Amino acid sequence: PVINPPAANKRSHWVRADGKLPATHAEWLAGATEHPGSWWTDWSSWLKGHAGKQVPAPKTYARKAKGLEPAPGRYVQARADSA
Repeated sequence: PVINPPAANKRSHWVRADGKLPATHAEWLAGATEHPGSWWTDWSSWLKGHAGKQVPAPKTYARKAKGLEPAPGRYVQARADSA
């Protein structure tokens, strides 16, 4: 599940219209403006304008493939210092 879906409209995001990437975060933020709402909707619009035509997803064979181990895997349960 999405922790904070766009429809919740609880957050905002910052945009820098000039597209520049200054050396520091402070410089970037000084030239950025805050936009209410999720960045997901802006990103989705941008993708639609830059993507090709949609195609069907490829057929998967996941039901035929045997998993390595039941979820959650050992890597999820391992401590970072022992991994």
